[in-house]
Amino acid sequence: MSGVWVFKNGVVRLVEDAGVDKADGGQRSTYRRKVLVYSPTEEVMTSYAELEQKLTALGWERYYDDPDLLQFHKRSTVHLISLPKEFAKFKSMHMYDIVVKNRNHFEVKDA
Repeated sequence: MSGVWVFKNGVVRLVEDAGVDKADGGQRSTYRRKVLVYSPTEEVMTSYAELEQKLTALGWERYYDDPDLLQFHKRSTVHLISLPKEFAKFKSMHMYDIVVKNRNHFEVKDA
């Protein structure tokens, strides 16, 4: 995990390192894409359907309270996983949240 932790408006988030493309005069940034991997089987999560299946098997329950978010809660904990409704907006900060709450089951890797 590389990058800089930024504290802004009471929220801490990881800003990943970005390389600068020298061929473009140093103007364009290129980001390394991250993927969420289910560790026991090395499966890359490519959709919320796949992710929900794995989380459900680990004891997470889906919440339907907020129509703009996909949320999961585990009864035995105070943890809540909140994800954007569209998988295209699923970012590394969401992936790391899942990893922290499921340490032995998920990891984030470079694509």
